[in-house]
Amino acid sequence: MAGHIQDRWYKTEPDANGKPRRVRTDRHGTGMRYRARYIGPDGTEKSKSFPDGQKRLADQWLAHIEADMSRGQYIDPAASRVTFRQYAEKWLSTQTTDMTTRESVDSAIRGHGIPYLGSRPLGSFKPEHIRDWLSELERAVPASSYRRVIYNNVSTVLNAAVDDGHLSKNPCHAQSVRPPAAGTGRVVPWAAERVFAVQAALPERYRATVDLGGGCGLRQGEIFGLPVDEIGFDSGWLHIANQVKVTKEGLVFSPPKRNKIRDVPLPDRVAHVLKRHMETFPPVEVTLPWLRPDGPLVTKRLLFTRLDGAGAVRRTDFNDRTWKPALVAAGVIPAPKPGERHQAAREHGMHALRHFYASVLLDAGENIKALSHYLGHNDPGFTLRVYTHLMPSSDARARKAVDSLYEGTNPAPDGPETAQGR
Repeated sequence: MAGHIQDRWYKTEPDANGKPRRVRTDRHGTGMRYRARYIGPDGTEKSKSFPDGQKRLADQWLAHIEADMSRGQYIDPAASRVTFRQYAEKWLSTQTTDMTTRESVDSAIRGHGIPYLGSRPLGSFKPEHIRDWLSELERAVPASSYRRVIYNNVSTVLNAAVDDGHLSKNPCHAQSVRPPAAGTGRVVPWAAERVFAVQAALPERYRATVDLGGGCGLRQGEIFGLPVDEIGFDSGWLHIANQVKVTKEGLVFSPPKRNKIRDVPLPDRVAHVLKRHMETFPPVEVTLPWLRPDGPLVTKRLLFTRLDGAGAVRRTDFNDRTWKPALVAAGVIPAPKPGERHQAAREHGMHALRHFYASVLLDAGENIKALSHYLGHNDPGFTLRVYTHLMPSSDARARKAVDSLYEGTNPAPDGPETAQGR
């Protein structure tokens, strides 16, 4: 790199004898005196100015640039001045993951990353800034597992910024930065009493959603997107090929999560509930775009609609206005104070019904592979990791197997006194 320090207060020109001499320039005594200049890897000139008396600092800065270039760690000063907000906005706009994942990541970064880190230039990030942010995040988000999700999303943005040459290394990877704990990850399913208490507290129009979640293992979007023609009352199966998804531009129809189209057993009791629901609340034709807000329009006769019956259910509105009040009525979460919102209840969302469904099937002896298929998981190993602690233990199975041998025989075992009397 051919770098040099320019003194803008003096210039060299030949005297009358042709010998070089230093003379003052028109800028002498005003503005920054020294200008460190070099040619960057992209072939363009870069520079930084320093005041009078700081030529040594200019030399050190230029030497630092040369060292970074030789080590392959050079960062363009202009790129390092890009703020976290600017880069994160651009990064979010280029994501190609499925829409549900994009919406989740977008919400985490815009809600908890940009408000605190947004104004900081990427080149100025240090581990202390991440530690400070995590401290603020702990006060704002009680759930450690969700804080870890937010942290991982922000770290992914900074990884991309490193790849794109905006900073030399990700401060989230520093040894002094301790990521939020992942949480126990141990699912605690609801008891049947809680399931039915929450169901009873829901408006009648939505009580059958509990039967589909707790009795068939459907996700919330799959419940709200279940069309009548996918319910096999005669065959005893539900065909899950549709869900209602929330995007920033509105609701859309789309395939189930990760495109896991599947068939799920329809128990007789649940089928009976659905028939009664349809008699009381006839299915309504709802038209939404397919997959994207600008996608082709698709019409389906849905089992569940808004309270006014005019359109598909938006899960965010349902959660705040219908589900959480039912949780309060059932004693699952406390009532909010006047003027405040309901407390966060991620572990008590409608997803809790899927955990209940899984616990019921495992307790009945269903195998992991079948359960994984019914739940729409990609990998039975994931299902096993999530629910292995709910599987009946080997000693319980042994007792049950031996006890079954005695069914139909004398129910009262011989005690010590009976044995002595023989």
